[in-house]
Amino acid sequence: MTPLKWFSGFLKKYRLAIVIGLVLMTVIVACAIVNPYISGMIVDDVIQGGAYDLLPKLIGIMLAVTAVRAILRYATQMMFETCSQGVLYRMRDAVYRKLLQEDFAFYNRNRTGDLMSRQTGDMDAIRHFVAFVIYTVYENILMFIFALVMIFMVNVKLALCMMAVLPFCLFTTYLQSKHVKPRFHECRQSFSSLNAFVQENISGNRVVKAFAKEEYEKEKFEKENDKYREAELGAASIWCSFVPIFELLSNLLMVVLILYGGYQVICGEMTLGNLVTVNGYLWMLSNPLRFAGWWVNDVQRFITSVEKIYDTYSKEPDVKKPKKGIKRKEMQGNIEFRNVSYEVEGEDIIHNISFSVEKGQTVGILGSTGAGKSTIMNLLCRFYDVTEGEVLVDGIDVKNWDLHDLRDNIGMAMQDVFLFSDTIEGNIAYGKPDCTFEEVKEAAVMSDANLFIKAMPDGYQTIVGERGVGLSGGQKQRISLARALLKKPSILILDDTTSAVDMETESYIQEQLKKLGRKHTVFVIAYRISSIKDADVIFVMDEGRIVERGNHESLLKQNGYYATVYKHQNGMEG
Repeated sequence: MTPLKWFSGFLKKYRLAIVIGLVLMTVIVACAIVNPYISGMIVDDVIQGGAYDLLPKLIGIMLAVTAVRAILRYATQMMFETCSQGVLYRMRDAVYRKLLQEDFAFYNRNRTGDLMSRQTGDMDAIRHFVAFVIYTVYENILMFIFALVMIFMVNVKLALCMMAVLPFCLFTTYLQSKHVKPRFHECRQSFSSLNAFVQENISGNRVVKAFAKEEYEKEKFEKENDKYREAELGAASIWCSFVPIFELLSNLLMVVLILYGGYQVICGEMTLGNLVTVNGYLWMLSNPLRFAGWWVNDVQRFITSVEKIYDTYSKEPDVKKPKKGIKRKEMQGNIEFRNVSYEVEGEDIIHNISFSVEKGQTVGILGSTGAGKSTIMNLLCRFYDVTEGEVLVDGIDVKNWDLHDLRDNIGMAMQDVFLFSDTIEGNIAYGKPDCTFEEVKEAAVMSDANLFIKAMPDGYQTIVGERGVGLSGGQKQRISLARALLKKPSILILDDTTSAVDMETESYIQEQLKKLGRKHTVFVIAYRISSIKDADVIFVMDEGRIVERGNHESLLKQNGYYATVYKHQNGMEG
């Protein structure tokens, strides 16, 4: 499917409205040819012919036609604006839904700012095209044709002289369209890059200030800004160079009228009234020529924007939903990894991992940064698909599970905590919106968040800033943990969830987690052995492999990496 064909699918619902709008525009243009004709009649029949009794009637007709045109133009503009908003609503909704379906790999490849520009700047270019460009181009093409026909009816020779300009106009339009399109593509790319840069710096403003890098970031922004400015100026230099040509062609029509039309009036081959009439139609001929460059500009911007939006929309996720996925509201929580390997661009991230976990067991995972701890949990949640092997939940490959049901049965407190701009209660209840306040409070108590939440001015109704601005790292982690616990999932994943809390708080949380009993299969990823020492089984990972496994006591006896870390941490703790 081509981008324009995809776009036309959003227009289908509004075909009738667009057709009615174009019909109204046809009437508007038809009305436009009346006043120049009447102006000629006033000159020939009233001023020169002396039929003064006709003047009130002719002026009345002109006023009535003008009023009809004004009313119809308002109706047409509102109709196309309504269509544009409808098209944009459906398109924005379709693109957003597709973004929600995309996997982690897609977001790893695309910057947030680029995706935001698809939903803002590119969408606005499409709105402008539907709301304004469609009927304006149609109006001016029709105006040109109607005016030319009327001039033929008034004076064939003069019309033929004016038609000589038309081939030059068409050729110039073709040249402009050919040269300006790649420039507009470059403009959209530069705008996306600038947008991504600004978004990234706003999100990371604390880091910028912490390292006093304002001047450094300012220089980087100026470079991005310069690229965008140069791209826009490059596009402008092309289409602006064509505007004088269209102006020249439109002015040539006036020259032809004055020279040849005036000559015919002097020779008696045409009346002065006819010359006035043709002069009125001349505006209808020259206006489309004068603004042709602008319309080519708008059309090319529209095409470029549609192509970029469609390029984002048409990308298929690497993780595909099964056609008939297995649906279950509740899982047992039995997990098995069979010879699982995962690689990215030829680099091994996980290498030949196998293990099984029974329902209700708690699994601890320890390892250095980059060992692959979080990755195996991402494979379990099917954020990525394995390169080799199988990941089984309750004996069923995760690829065969309904993706929604699989993830709905997993509660995850992620390493990178994200909180929405919502109330604390809303953030905790995110995974279960229909829960009661008592359930929210119970989860907050288990994560040791209840006391600091109650101490806030608005308690659970306190609005947290974007990404949890205003909360400490430990507070955000505890809210994230409460959010995961509230779901009461079959599988609970705690990815370095207590790294920002003190030892006393961590101990309290561990005691609360023990109260869960054997109803949930729990994975705890941590750097501190104190977080995982009570687990039923502990996996020690290094470079994508499980190098040690066992419980706390057996791993200490192995005197390997785990024992070394344990001794080191105990030594540090005194």
